[in-house]
This record gives sequence, structure tokens and C-alpha cells, in this order.
Amino acid sequence: MNAPACAPAAAAGHWLSFRIGTQLYAAPLEAVNEVIRDGDITPVPGAAADVLGVRHLRGRIVPVLDGQRRMGVANAPLDPASVRIVMLAHAEHLVGLRVGAVGELLHSDGIEIEPPPPGRASRRDDPVTGILSWQGGFVALLDVCRLCRLGGEAGHVA
Repeated sequence: MNAPACAPAAAAGHWLSFRIGTQLYAAPLEAVNEVIRDGDITPVPGAAADVLGVRHLRGRIVPVLDGQRRMGVANAPLDPASVRIVMLAHAEHLVGLRVGAVGELLHSDGIEIEPPPPGRASRRDDPVTGILSWQGGFVALLDVCRLCRLGGEAGHVA
């Protein structure tokens, strides 16, 4: 099976923001399937270091990534009351991303999206595709296909 082509995330106008560590990230709203509470995740022996395991979701087995490890941020204590799993969809794939907290919906219409910081753009696997100035800070905009490693040569998820 061929891997689906990644589409540029910077074209999206609506984003769901969430916190990973102390940084604010956002995924295109059209890629967000749903947001669920953290729950039973079954570890998968031999999985990549940033894969927490798999979760059963309405008849599907869904891989769940650790947002902190995937984004390379220092492990910060998580508040169990605010931890969520953002279910991200691309083509027929569904992948969960555990985040520290879900934020607000962002609208980038009319706001210039800056390129990622130097050095990040040169990494083919880096999911950060742009930076959006927001409320005195910035939000790192994510490409779901890259985040979930859906465009890789092997075509595997997570």
C-alpha cells in the first residue's frame, strides 16, 4: 500500500490548539477526528520510543503517540484532569496524540504564517510547518501527515 501524500498544513485556516510541555501547538481542524480523555493504552513491545501503545476506539485499534516525546520536549508533569488524546485523521489512518491540555480553536485567516525556525525546516520528518503569532506568543503549526509519519518510505503509521 502506498503512503498517502502529505498536504501542506499551512493552507489550513482553522486549527485546534493544544499544549505539549510548555509550548502551544495546533493541528488543522479538518484533521482532528475527536478529542478524548486519556485512558487504557496497551503498550506495544518494540515500538518507537514516542509510541505509548495502542488504544481500542469503537472497534478500531489506534496507535497513540506521546506528544512530549514526539515533539522532543522535556518530560513535564501532566495534570491527569487536563490530559487528552487528540485523534488525528489522514486518509484512512487514525492516530492519537497525548497532549497536556487542549486549548482553543484558532483562525489563521488574514494572519501571516511564518516559516519554522532555521534548522527545523531542513529536517524532512519535522512536523512543524509554520509559526503563527498568537496572543503575545506563538503557536507551532503541525502537519499531521509528518507528525504521524504517514508519508515515510515504509508507509507505516507512527
